[in-house]
Amino acid sequence: MCRPRQKHLSKVPGYNQNRMLVLASASPRRQELLRNAGISFTVQPADVDETPHAGESPRDCAERLAREKALAVWQTRPHDRVLGADTIVVVNETILGKPTGNEDAARMLRLLSGRAHEVITGVCLITPVASRQLPVVSYPSSSDPLATGNRQLATASESTLVTMCELSDDEIRAYVATGEPMDKAGAYAIQGIASRWIPRIEGDYCNVVGLPVALVYRMLRDLRTG
Repeated sequence: MCRPRQKHLSKVPGYNQNRMLVLASASPRRQELLRNAGISFTVQPADVDETPHAGESPRDCAERLAREKALAVWQTRPHDRVLGADTIVVVNETILGKPTGNEDAARMLRLLSGRAHEVITGVCLITPVASRQLPVVSYPSSSDPLATGNRQLATASESTLVTMCELSDDEIRAYVATGEPMDKAGAYAIQGIASRWIPRIEGDYCNVVGLPVALVYRMLRDLRTG
């Protein structure tokens, strides 16, 4: 489980608590993860086309969508920090986003049944550039931070390996009927009913829920205007 961090972000040296963090997502799961971590934020969802590009790798897709979401909101909030995120599920190099309906959800669950898959969350943080130059920082599996004009943009991603038990057709039908899979990448919620079928993960649990909190916290701490 993701345990709440005891130290509030506003207490981190150099953090400007007067600069708002805007979450470019309507996901209640991401909001809950940030609240549990003691990170103050407001919400302004981004509306972008989440269709993968032809030939695009899963990690590149997740990071691009996170970046597009952050940029879409930053256009209207240029004086705030903006956090974009996108989570995808990958099995046999096939990207699974959110299901379009019950049949699509059942199809995804059949693909995941009885095997391991990868969950990737791309994260993008846009930070306004102050009068002095921000430090250049980098993260594993990320593009170089990009400073242009009055902003600095950093993109990164986290990956977790998830093993799912074999599901019967009856289990899949019953699970889809609950409605839980409908707004989830890969058509399941590890923190919900689907937890009964996930005996093992390797990596960040919060990442599977929808936001790698430790990575986000590190980015917020490092990309600060003082």
